[in-house]
Amino acid sequence: MKVISVNISEKKGTIKTPVPSITLKKNHGIIGDAHAGNWHRQVSLLAIESLNKMKEKIPSLKPGDFAENIMTEGITIHTLSIGTILEIGECELEVTQIGKECHKGCEIRNLTGECIMPTEGIFAIVKKEGVIFPEDKIRIKND
Repeated sequence: MKVISVNISEKKGTIKTPVPSITLKKNHGIIGDAHAGNWHRQVSLLAIESLNKMKEKIPSLKPGDFAENIMTEGITIHTLSIGTILEIGECELEVTQIGKECHKGCEIRNLTGECIMPTEGIFAIVKKEGVIFPEDKIRIKND
């Protein structure tokens, strides 16, 4: 289980851009990301396996296109329980929400025709801050 891509955006509801690393801060989320703040959806995660299913319909899809901050591989993240702690690199995230409601006028849905974040994306808060890089290992601390 590992990180495939880390992504940020300056505005909510837009596609995120892959970056070399992300810095996580407690009670905030990812420094420089539009979704940062002291709330329950500081960091979003999506599995590459979910993206690959959508690529059958839209082959040009790439990490960040569903506005996820962290793209994972080898873990069926949407089946994790609320409260699960994920160790990613030197950081720890606590799963706070599975899926979400898509809002109207979402750039992602307009570009892709449908969005997998409502059913297969998850959200978390930062429990232990630090830096996450692509290729960092992911470990489920509890479930």
